[in-house]
Amino acid sequence: MSPSPKGIRPLDGIRVVSLEHAVAAPFATRQLADLGARVIKVERPGAGDFARGYDETVHGQASHFVWLNRGKESLTLDLKQDEAQKVLHQLLADADVLVQNLAPGAAARMGLDFDTLHARYGKLIVCDISGYGDAGPYRDKKAYDLLIQAAAGLIGITGGPDEPSRAGISIADIAAGMYAYTGILSALLQRGRTGEGVRVEVTMLEALSEWMGYALYFGHYGGTPPARFGASHPAIAPYGVHRTGDGGSVIFGLQNEREWRAFCEKVLEQPELLQDERFATNSGRVKNRPAMTEIIEQRFASMTVSQAEALLDAAQIANAPMNDIEAVWNHPQLAARNRWREVAVPGGTIGALLPPANLSGVEPVMGDVPALGAHSRQILAELGYADSDIAALADKQTI
Repeated sequence: MSPSPKGIRPLDGIRVVSLEHAVAAPFATRQLADLGARVIKVERPGAGDFARGYDETVHGQASHFVWLNRGKESLTLDLKQDEAQKVLHQLLADADVLVQNLAPGAAARMGLDFDTLHARYGKLIVCDISGYGDAGPYRDKKAYDLLIQAAAGLIGITGGPDEPSRAGISIADIAAGMYAYTGILSALLQRGRTGEGVRVEVTMLEALSEWMGYALYFGHYGGTPPARFGASHPAIAPYGVHRTGDGGSVIFGLQNEREWRAFCEKVLEQPELLQDERFATNSGRVKNRPAMTEIIEQRFASMTVSQAEALLDAAQIANAPMNDIEAVWNHPQLAARNRWREVAVPGGTIGALLPPANLSGVEPVMGDVPALGAHSRQILAELGYADSDIAALADKQTI
């Protein structure tokens, strides 16, 4: 991908201050950083974002942290101290966006709610991310990804018939982070028209509940929630994992009756199944899934995964292997499209995937992952603090 003209990126010149931790807010601000925004991540002295301590798997750093925090500057501030509050407000005076996902009510107690800030910094966009929002009976309730997966009903429809399961990634946090990111972009456009900053409020419950739309409609109006079928689709068949003779598995799915015909004739080589009343409609195939699965796996019993995939490809049936993590890391499609970049982290370098949205002529920043407080002295110097002043703040553990 060629660089943008004169090195211009969509968010060049935008300054973001973020009081963030864990996943949701860091995911939003990392995407802003990739597009050129200067993101100043405010962290607690000595400890920092608590996601730094989740594990030590990536050159001594936490896997969550290196994923979510490239391209940012780390400034340590103890916001319980007046001097730290002064520094923060100096930053906000020139900032375009403030992002926070502190504990419920914490930002308001520090005077960092939108109404207070808007009166002082009229152009500042304030993005508040929380579990449940600042009103309603759950206002003060703490929220973590697993808990929101449960509250939004996702766990109830995920897993096998006998046991529900969480999603394997922090999907509630990711959903909230995506809406925060797009909300901030929308707010920047709005400010371009009105000259006024606005509040962007995102809750994890509302974000994930939106993603539950199909299941909510199906369950509410149909009377029963979607059944749990593990890696199979609850409402379409065949659509799921099927074993092959080499001990592997292939996942494939059909979307219409034309594909069912091609599947019977070209993959199963049993065109007579087209006359079998059990499988005449999608709803019939869902109802008779065990019998259909047995037929499919008998056919695949003499094949490897690659052979089954080739047969499905020839019949134009959508399919994929059940990849493990290393297979994804080494996926030939990601390599062919040059999706990996090298990013520096404390202790080494790592591979990092480019953002999924490709803007023609724009190369994402893909900056380094900061050590805790790595930019504190630089930022304070920019604000006019002398070396002696910075040393005094360090002595007081303000930074």
